[in-house]
Amino acid sequence: MIPRLRANFVTPLPPASFFERLIEAGFNGDIETGAAARTVFATDNSIYQVEPAAILFPKGAEDLKIVATVLSEPAFRTIAIAPRGGGTGTNGQSLTSGVVVDCSRHMNSILDIDPVRRVARVQAGVVKDQLNRALKPYGLFFAPELSTSNRATIGGMVSTDACGQGSCLYGKTSNHVLGLRIVLVDGSEWWSRPLDAAALAEAAARQDRIGEIHRTVDRIAREKHDRIAEVFPNLNRYMTGYDLAHIRHPDGRFDLNAILCGSEGTLAMIAEAELNLLPLPAHAALINIRYGDFNTALEDARTLAALKVASVETIDETVLKLAKSDIVWNSIARFFPDDAIGPANGINIAEVLADDEDELERKLSEITAAIDTGANARRRGYTVVRSHAEIEAIWSMRKRAVGLLGNVEGPVRPVPFVEDTAVPPENLAAYIREFRALLDGAGLSYGMFGHVDAGVLHVRPALDLTRADHVPLVRNISNAVVALTRKYGGVLWGEHGKGVRSEYVPEFFGDLYPCLQEIKRAFDPENRLNPGKIAAPSNEPLLKIDEVPLRGSVDRVLGNEIRAAFDNAAYCNGNGACFDFDEASPMCPSYKATGDRRFSPKGRAALMREWLRLLAEKGVDPRREAERARGANPVFDLARRALNSLNPKNRDDFSHEVRAAMDTCLACKACAGQCPVKVSVPSFRSKFLELYYGRYLRPMKDLLVATIETTLPLMVRMRPAYNLFVGTLVGQKLMHVAGLTALPLLPRLSLAREAARLGVPIATPSRIEALSPDERKRSVIFVPDSFTEHFDPQVAVAAIKLARKMGLSPFLAAHHTNGKALHVHGYLGRFERTAGQSAVYFNRLSDSGVPLVGLDPSMTLAYRSEYKSAVGAKLKATVLLPQEWLTANVDRLGALPSTAEGKRFRLLAHCTERTNAPASLGQWKAVFGRLGIELQTADVGCCGMAGTFGHEARNRAISERLYAMSWKREIEAEDKTNMLMATGYSCRSQVKQIDHKRISHPFEVLNEIIAD
Repeated sequence: MIPRLRANFVTPLPPASFFERLIEAGFNGDIETGAAARTVFATDNSIYQVEPAAILFPKGAEDLKIVATVLSEPAFRTIAIAPRGGGTGTNGQSLTSGVVVDCSRHMNSILDIDPVRRVARVQAGVVKDQLNRALKPYGLFFAPELSTSNRATIGGMVSTDACGQGSCLYGKTSNHVLGLRIVLVDGSEWWSRPLDAAALAEAAARQDRIGEIHRTVDRIAREKHDRIAEVFPNLNRYMTGYDLAHIRHPDGRFDLNAILCGSEGTLAMIAEAELNLLPLPAHAALINIRYGDFNTALEDARTLAALKVASVETIDETVLKLAKSDIVWNSIARFFPDDAIGPANGINIAEVLADDEDELERKLSEITAAIDTGANARRRGYTVVRSHAEIEAIWSMRKRAVGLLGNVEGPVRPVPFVEDTAVPPENLAAYIREFRALLDGAGLSYGMFGHVDAGVLHVRPALDLTRADHVPLVRNISNAVVALTRKYGGVLWGEHGKGVRSEYVPEFFGDLYPCLQEIKRAFDPENRLNPGKIAAPSNEPLLKIDEVPLRGSVDRVLGNEIRAAFDNAAYCNGNGACFDFDEASPMCPSYKATGDRRFSPKGRAALMREWLRLLAEKGVDPRREAERARGANPVFDLARRALNSLNPKNRDDFSHEVRAAMDTCLACKACAGQCPVKVSVPSFRSKFLELYYGRYLRPMKDLLVATIETTLPLMVRMRPAYNLFVGTLVGQKLMHVAGLTALPLLPRLSLAREAARLGVPIATPSRIEALSPDERKRSVIFVPDSFTEHFDPQVAVAAIKLARKMGLSPFLAAHHTNGKALHVHGYLGRFERTAGQSAVYFNRLSDSGVPLVGLDPSMTLAYRSEYKSAVGAKLKATVLLPQEWLTANVDRLGALPSTAEGKRFRLLAHCTERTNAPASLGQWKAVFGRLGIELQTADVGCCGMAGTFGHEARNRAISERLYAMSWKREIEAEDKTNMLMATGYSCRSQVKQIDHKRISHPFEVLNEIIAD
């Protein structure tokens, strides 16, 4: 049995009176001080880990003013704060031992869009892609591009002066900031906008903090003008964060935003931003060029940039190899074909933009002609992409590159600490040669890619920072890269901010560093805003790269075996792909519904990692404890768990906070498919639940859910009684007490009886083995899961009839227990026994060569994931998804007449299918296309049911919220000419429960439209 665990934070909580005072002053946001929240906010996308004292989630500018005002009171003047946006910083920008102020949860409203002036006003927590989605109907967009655009907040972009691909054309975030509504450390508020001479004089005359700021910055800009021009490099990626070089506009106006952009929360809190917008490019294309090695691609990138393309992105062989195993590759592989001499080891992606199609074709013709006739004979070939969807897919691969670098086996993994250097583009090739020599000399592997047109290189050396011999390399490599970057006239911080790397600010700014200190003092006299970053008072040091606690030092106690045994939880690098704002994106539904980062894959991975660390500190191996729990005496074990559940000493067990985060997981496995690092929450969640409920009592609903597959046949025999019970108010209330709700009724149709009437035999091994080779080629075995079989048997009946229309002999698999519900709820011992029994049966059937075809994607894919990890299951058989089987038999299908004229067919795919079988949608389109039907696929997220999740009373509110986010509009749009289909049983059940409509499985639609 695992012990009681207590979080042992180094950082003390602020006094309780601080939070009481906030509430008294009118703070309307959320306040988090629990161990779980502090654990999740202790990390970002960097190598560091610093637990905060607390986290505040303001609801607007007034809350920010209240926070600052209360902090100014004498009792709380020692408390430091750090603003936080998307939490994806690679250099610890928002990590603090003080109080985090997170604007992403509530301050995410787009306040105004003025399409005539091309200006948007937004709160700091608005996500970039969220804003651009709202701007698209106006033909406008917010230009600065970055790989984390689906979770990066505008406040965070401003704070790091973010940019990425296309910066030579569009610049950085600061180039598009028109105004910032800021809250200063004393609680005063200011709209920072460019000021002419009269307005500047008025601001500087004020006898308050705002006046002091303007006087200080204006004096430095005037007195140090010549020195600033000498120190600041003339780069596309100029030194931002207290950007002295751009305080004055070319027209002479004074712009404080030059100082604020890139200041990483060290000067003020950003409440709102006014942003300049640009017209969307009317037409675009990508030219994807292949090379034998990265150096050749790099050298050729300069040639491509000279052809006046909009941008050039270069990717090396390491990233390319990782991309090929990622979910996005299936949709773009044809644009990067292998050549006769082997796969490419470097690529350039050149972007071409135009105002009309003729101009685009003219530009493409000129550029490709130059490529075809150019001197670089080492180009292997290229492809041209014009489709918007395909362009987006390729950029998606490029955006995932940073995260993909973490998707390697073993403890030595690429980590960020020198990853965004920038040098003049003409120096980049020579710079990279020396950079690679530096890393090669240290014996390190690494991945490289970059915005070559801007002279920016992204590189992550592979280290294991739990190893004592690897930790010093952070210092040694950083120092060497700083020297190398200065040698080539560049900067260390090209686009990802300074953060902990602020240690090198004095070296780069030289004798201008005291000016930065003056500016910091004017804004924040007591050094309480994100202290230790960018500039610090003379008597206080900047943070140092090897003195801030490393994640690796925390992980050292775990050991490599434990890190490897828990499904990449310990290897989550904080990339934050699970924070995707888009309701139609499968990952992560629980985060989308709650806005709580604890309820995300990153959050759960952080909690699991901390839980494993606490166990390791007590000398507990969770794997051994799981084995012991499975062999425990049931009576004694029940008594012990009951005592632990009742014992008040266990109330502060850290395991409870971990369980609360795991409870909201839908086990949809979107993270397992879409996370670049392949963090699989459902897998480590089940391991956690097994151990947690080895110490505490399970809720009653777990006991009912665990037996559902074995008791369903009995319920079918008692169908009238079951339906009366779950269909009446009294029965529903009783089930709610047991923890269950929204239970479906059993239909009159029985699959067993209908199959017998249709003469469909059960697939016993002996019966299948008795078939002749020719009969086996014309046979198929359908594998209905318990839920489809008993609650939606029409699907299996349609599959049987369709198979016969295709000239095949259908069989039904014998009743078996899939066991997915057991796995989801942590009954791993029982699951492994169940999986072992089912595997023996399926293996014998599979040996005959007759295809096995599942009906429900989630249950079918369990045979490929959960079964593969089950000790003793040894499943060799492959159970096909319906579309996989249909694609293999598409000629049989295409020869049949259909009656689909005048109808539109639209598919709503199951989340697990979309993310863990990425070829699925294309296969469904191919199947319907063979019948002359152009199948549309709906862009929806999770329906909210997710197996048993939506049937649990505690989850119902989240379940219905998720359904309303994207599914409801699709269902409401259905009419007689718009036929909707859903592949997942749970999805169809949710539609029926909420909208009282029945939508069909594709098997049913195909059977209906194909004539006998």
